Amino acid sequence: MIDPLPQLPHPPRRVVSLVPSITESLFDLGMGDAVVGVTDFCVSPPEAQQLPKVGGPKNARVEDIVALHPDLVLANREENSEKTIAALQAQGIAVWAATPLSVDESLDVLWGLARLFRSVRAGWQIEILTRAIDLHRQSAPPGTMRVFCPIWFDHLSDDTPWWMTFNARTYMHDLLALFGGHNVFAERERRYPLKADLGRAEPQPPNGRDTRYPRVTAEEIIAARPEVILLPDEPCAFGEAEREQIARLLAETPAARAERVFLLDGSLLTWYGTRLGKALQVLPALFR
Repeated sequence: MIDPLPQLPHPPRRVVSLVPSITESLFDLGMGDAVVGVTDFCVSPPEAQQLPKVGGPKNARVEDIVALHPDLVLANREENSEKTIAALQAQGIAVWAATPLSVDESLDVLWGLARLFRSVRAGWQIEILTRAIDLHRQSAPPGTMRVFCPIWFDHLSDDTPWWMTFNARTYMHDLLALFGGHNVFAERERRYPLKADLGRAEPQPPNGRDTRYPRVTAEEIIAARPEVILLPDEPCAFGEAEREQIARLLAETPAARAERVFLLDGSLLTWYGTRLGKALQVLPALFR
């Protein structure tokens, strides 16, 4: 899900980034000097933290963005609201929205940035990353390590725990597959309402709602028999207490029995762009 590149008469000179991973990528690719505004969550690299803030990805302040006189705003239709994107476009501001659902689409986003900025240097960097991914694909065995990776956690009113995860139509799924992980909920669709997702009510038609992020119970996870459980620290801040809890609740899984319940820097899973290179250095070891 990548919009066509906007037709700009020159490389962008004033850019507002509404996506933390794209902010990092701009600086990594040598385009940071053009960035004039970022979200409150754009914390990497440190230079980005000194730039004017325009709110969070979900509630960016249109008036603050317009006041920065950008010639380009970079957005993501999953992280940013359609209302914000439409309001900026109504002001005559070019917006490029990119929502990659695979590793290859993540690379396509980087190539798009290189084309927008007419940057040969960025092209060489992206080519190196692309070749590293290709080499890994050629050398790595097909993903056979069964993995469960929750991205949120909550309880029903009767204290029954549930976890949100993701299916095959997501960037995170494709990234785990690249590194040897078999997502145990790849085929699982999200059902509405929540009780239907947890098997306690009849499902309603989704009516256009996103079905890529199912909510699952402990019993469903145990039945899926994950051999690795990854607990990222974003978007839900799983920590040591949660790791101990899930190891106890899911003690019957192969992952818990083999003590393969790992805390993980969540940005390695959720941040597309140049962060892919860091993921390549860390994630393969978890599936050996």
